[in-house]
This record gives sequence, structure tokens and C-alpha cells, in this order.
Amino acid sequence: MYNYRKVTDDLYWVGANDHRLALFENIHPLYHGVSYNAYVLLDEKTVLFDTADWSVGRQFIDNVKAVLGGRPLDYLVINHVEPDHAASIEEILLRWPQVRIVTSPKAVILLHQFGFPIDAGQVEEVQEGDSKCFGRHTIAFVSAPMVHWPEAMVSFDTTSGVLFSADAFGSFRALDGKLFADEFHFDSEWLDDARRYYTNIVGKYGPQVQALLNKASSLVGLDNIKFICPLHGPVWRRDLGYLIDKYVHWATYEPEERGVMIVYASMYGNTETAAEVLSTKLAERGVTNTRLYDVSSTHVSYLISDLFKYSHLVLASVTYNLGIFPPMHSFLMDMKALNLQKRTVALVENGSWAPRSGALMREELEKLKHMDILDDSLTMASSLQEQNLGEMDALADAIAASVNQ
Repeated sequence: MYNYRKVTDDLYWVGANDHRLALFENIHPLYHGVSYNAYVLLDEKTVLFDTADWSVGRQFIDNVKAVLGGRPLDYLVINHVEPDHAASIEEILLRWPQVRIVTSPKAVILLHQFGFPIDAGQVEEVQEGDSKCFGRHTIAFVSAPMVHWPEAMVSFDTTSGVLFSADAFGSFRALDGKLFADEFHFDSEWLDDARRYYTNIVGKYGPQVQALLNKASSLVGLDNIKFICPLHGPVWRRDLGYLIDKYVHWATYEPEERGVMIVYASMYGNTETAAEVLSTKLAERGVTNTRLYDVSSTHVSYLISDLFKYSHLVLASVTYNLGIFPPMHSFLMDMKALNLQKRTVALVENGSWAPRSGALMREELEKLKHMDILDDSLTMASSLQEQNLGEMDALADAIAASVNQ
């Protein structure tokens, strides 16, 4: 049974929701599902923008057929070839073998690599600045390399102001009947999932996202964008400036809020106690915008998401085999892999006979760009003692002063 929604008078969402997928890209937990978005334009020619993951292929095909209402499918625009959006391409080719494919030259290479039976004669390759008229609607194409794959492009309907943004402006979480961002309480229901999606999927490519935003501004004109139609998550038709401002913060690695994220690695609870005491002392100094995380029990995608949100980070780690506790080391490696920068960091180390985790964490942090590592730190031998409280107070003072500056 079909299940589609109208975006504009002649544009329809034909995607589907997946609540069965446990791990997105087999890495990131999905507790609220995910949507795979695709769109059909009914003009003099019919146009499908992208397809959907194989897991929702039947629902997707039912939706496309229902919207077409017996009309042929004339064109398939492929903005992104990642399998969660391209897996159903062959199903489209089987049902509408005369469809013409419009995509980037690099996408054609990837389509062949994934084994899609595409005849060269049915492909129209487009470059940045090209446009194509389908009747009333003219679509302009803008390349978006490494946002977050090299073949990615976005498509802009110059007639109705719809930006088909590929994986940009996307989000984890299923839509479940709603479609538009203004149909949700976005701040409370969606923002954390949108940030977690961006920071973990696209976050490494901040400069490329900045380049795309700049191109969208110069080639398209941000004021001309009336709708943003991403490949995951809700469609935007109001308050576009809110979403773009979030992307500017994330792409430039500027924190959204002044606040402190405390991440601890504790084997027997002693480093955890120190983290709790530090959090209490920060609250006593008026710093209450804090989050406390156990690095061993919190999936790293949530840690990375909040790290893009908050201005300050405290890493508190036990020493393990004369090194950094492994889950904390993995967190540092993810920070490096995702190009995290522009944060103020404080360090707490623990060790029963050779505390070294603080010095080693500092070494890793110094490899990141524009990181301010506070001189004040705390070293414990096995557990927090009375003699450590002076250092703890000094550390809390330094963090509070930095947050409030």
C-alpha cells in the first residue's frame, strides 16, 4: 500500500521509514529509526530524485507507482550513490526501462562499481552550472564533492525554490507520518539526532560543507531557497535560517553553547568519583550547563555529537597498561578522524603506580587544530584524596573562568 506526501503542488515525497535497522552504516545506533527520502516531480516530464535503501524498497516502489498514476517515469536524477539511497535503482530500471538517468560523471563510475546495469546511452552527465528543463520546472545542478562522498551533487529547482540537498541537512530518526520540520518540536525532538547525524557522517568534511554553503549562496542565492529536501529526516519549508545557522556552526567547528562535557574512563569507580566531584564544584561556581559521560558505556557517536555542541571538554582517564584506557583512546582517535577543533580541554589522570594518561592524552590533543589545553590539571594515585582537593579546586576555577570569559 502506498504512503506518500505532497511537498508542493507537483512535488511528492515517496520515501519510507525503517525501524528495523539497528546500526546506521553498521556503526551508529538508531533508537528512533531513520527515513530514506526520495521525491517525484510531476511536470511535462516526470522526474524521480534519488531512490531508497533496499530494506524499504517495496514501500518506495509502491509510492512511486501511486504518484505517477500510470504515467511513465521519464527521468531519474541521482544526487548521491551511497547504497542507502541507490540500492533501489535497479528496481526502477526494471519497471521503467526507458528512464533516463541524470547524474554526475563520478557518480557514473560508482554506479558501475556497484554493478548497476546502466547503459551509457541512457545517462546524461551533468556538471556544475548545468541545468535541465522538464516543462515548467528547470533544475540547476551544483557539485558537492566530499559532502560526504566525492560524486555528490545537489539539485535546485529554480522554479519553485526546492533544494534537493542529498545528505546535507539530513538527520537520523524516522518521520512516522509527519514530513515537515515544523510539524515536530524540532529543538526537543530532532536537534540532537540532526547534530549526531551531521557530526558523525559529514563532520570530517567541514571545509567542503562551507564550500557548498558558499556556492549555494552565490549560485543559487540562499533567499531563493524555499524548501530543503534532504535524503534523511524532515523537509524544511520554514525557518530555514535556523537550520543553516546550525550547519555554519558545525561546519566551522564553532560550539553551539558555552558548556562543559566531562568524559571519564574508570575501571573501578575512582576516576568516576573524581569526575562527579569536579562536576559538583563546577555547579558551585555557577557552571551548570554540563554533561557527564562514561566513555565505556556511551556510544562514541553521542560523544562526538555533544563535543560539537559544547565549548569545553574534560577528559578524565585511568592509566591502563601504561597507556590511555582503550575506550578513551578510541574516543580521541574519533575526534581526530572527524577533524574536531576549537575546543578548550582540561585533563584528569589516574594511576596506581605510574599515572601517564594525562600526558598521553595531551599528546593526542596537540595533534588537533586550534585546541586550547588548560595548564591546570589533576593527577590522582588510585583515588581522589584530601590532598588532591586543592588541585581539584584550582582546576574547577580554571574551567569556570574559561567558560565565563
